[in-house]
Order: sequence, then C-alpha cells, then structure tokens
Amino acid sequence: MKRINLIFVLLALMFLGTSGTVAPKVIKIRKVVIDAGHGGDDPGAVGKKSKEKDIALSVALKIGGYIKTAFPEIEVIYTRKTDVFVELYKRAKIANDNKADLFISIHCNASKSTEPLGTESWVMGLHKSQANLEVAKKENAAILYENDYSTQYDGFDPNSPEANIIFSLYQNAYLEQSLNFSSFVQKQFTEKAGRGNRGVKQAGFLVLYKTTMPGTLIEIGFISNPAEEQYLMSESGQNIIASAIYRAFKQYKALLEGGISLPQNNIAPDTIFQQAVTKDTVIAEINADTVKNRQDNRINEVFFRVQFTSSSKKKPLDLPAFSGLDNVRYYVQNETYKYTCGNFKTLKEAVDYQHIVQNKGFKDAFVVVFLNEERISASEAVKYTGN
Repeated sequence: MKRINLIFVLLALMFLGTSGTVAPKVIKIRKVVIDAGHGGDDPGAVGKKSKEKDIALSVALKIGGYIKTAFPEIEVIYTRKTDVFVELYKRAKIANDNKADLFISIHCNASKSTEPLGTESWVMGLHKSQANLEVAKKENAAILYENDYSTQYDGFDPNSPEANIIFSLYQNAYLEQSLNFSSFVQKQFTEKAGRGNRGVKQAGFLVLYKTTMPGTLIEIGFISNPAEEQYLMSESGQNIIASAIYRAFKQYKALLEGGISLPQNNIAPDTIFQQAVTKDTVIAEINADTVKNRQDNRINEVFFRVQFTSSSKKKPLDLPAFSGLDNVRYYVQNETYKYTCGNFKTLKEAVDYQHIVQNKGFKDAFVVVFLNEERISASEAVKYTGN
C-alpha cells in the first residue's frame, strides 16, 4: 500500500510541478525550442561511421535556421548549439523558463539489426507496446550520465516497476496538439522527403514529460542501417530532413493560428488510432474552486476502473466482445461512448485488472478514476483520497 501511495504522490508532483492548470490554447507561436538529442559524453546511438549526437545537432541547427529565415518574428531557442551534454530535465527547463510554444527534440534511431529504416515521431503518452517501451528506455538512458538523477526526476528509477505504472497513467495535457504536429512531420517525411514512414507513436520520454507545451521527439532515421546512416550523414540528406520538419512546423503554425481544420488524410497511418483516443487520454487539471465545491456538496466516493474501448455509437453492454469482463459500463465524453470495466477502491486492484483486460485482447486498456460516477484526474484523486 505504501508503494501505491507513493505513486499517487509522484503523480501529483508531476501535474503540479508543471503548469498547475492546463494553459489556454496558444493562438500565436512566438517561441520554439529545438533540442538536439544527447551530446558531450553521451553519444546516443552509434553507427559504423557516425554518432547520433552529431547528426542530431546538425539537423537541429538547420531546422532553426529555416524557421528563423521564414519567420524572423519567432524566437528560436536551442538546448545546445555545440557538442556538450545537457541533462534531460534542463532541456525541459529551458523550454519552460522561456515559455516556449513548441518543443522539438531531434534524435536518430537504432536497432540490433541493420534492416530497419524509416522515420518516427513520438509524443508523451502510453507505452502502446513493448517495442515503444524499448525506444523510450533507450532515449531515457541518457539520465545515467547525470548526477543524482533520482532526485531530478521525482524519484524515477529506470528499473522500477512503479516507474512503468507512473508513465502508464501520466498523460500530456497537450497531447492533441503534439499529435497534430507529429502527423504533419510524418506526412512531410513521406510525401516531400521520400523517407519511410513508421508513424506517430506514444511512450514515456523523460525529455517530454516536464515540458509545459506541445512537444514531439522525432527519430529522423536508423543510424544502424548503413544506407540510411550514409543519408543522415550527408549534407543533402540533412537539408531534406530539416526542411521537411520546417514545412511541418509551417503547417502546424497555420493550423494553430488560423483555425484550419486538420484533414483526415494528413494523419500518418499509425496515427489513426491515436487520434481516436486523444480525448480519452488527456487528463486535465481541475482548479481548486471546482474541487472545493465538489468536496462541499458530495459524499466523496473514488473508484478506479479500466477503460478498454470507445465508440462514436452506443453499444450494448452484453456484446460478445465484452464477455468475461466484470462490471462493464460506459460514460459519455465529447459525444463519445467510453467503456470501462471493474470497479475498485485501490489503484493496485485496478492495475492488476488492467493486465487481465489487456490479456483478453484490449491491449490499450488503461486505468481511469471516478468520483461519484464522474471522471476525474489522477491529481484530483490524490486530493480526495489523501494518498
């Protein structure tokens, strides 16, 4: 029980340590932070002829140059301009202190095999698969170059089971905007740069989890693939990659500032499901007055349930596909029917049941919290449970 209580405390620190409440929608992009992954003693992925830190830096500087040339009114801020090591939490702090409107982190991918190739864009969210978790672990390993990383990352231990639970529950309040930008990036890679498209994905990246603005970690190619490594090392290849990301930024800026709707065909193949569940997974902070009113007017009964699917149309609760699930029910949010199962008083019981539901085929099931049949955030649950 003490371990579970600690998880909720850490969750509260995560939410309260960022912006306190969800910031209002950005209507003008004034500052962009571009983050070149790794650096200094941390080489990142190492190919036969190159290092991730060098390619990432070169591409990051090119992206910033394109943005500054086209939009001189926008301030471009780099987390590093030279081959130096910058701690992951400091990268987020640079973005937060400057009140940036977008965070772009540039990386190169790697595999034990020389065959994989192509580009990926990652946003802060759930580990959708073991493969996603492995990518996050690889990039998060940079903290091992830092002193006292456990203190800087709210007690995060890369080898702790509790850390995985925390990241499975933590949701980025800017997920939808991050997904939109990432979708534009992947579309540009495919249609203009001619690069392989491995889609937009979610995982728990330390460099993203404390940023208080939309953010994306972009894997621009596999340094472990000889042909792709040669491309990433070349001046022309880096120019093409950088210009594709710049064009995606230009599209995103137009979407955000001009209210342009996002066409369905702008979504990268692996992003369709992500977009469908975006509003399910965003957990917004609730202001103190709202919390106080609920405390004054209700008997506070907090329950943990497992959300396993959603639909634009109402489905009968006795569907054959739902057989074997306990206490199936639904709630409506943003005109979408969202189905949950189980009904527990503790987080541990819900997490244990989440694994059972996932084993039944609902791989993207996750834990949600309810107060008197109303969905609430994890941080608000802390206030009601006192844990």
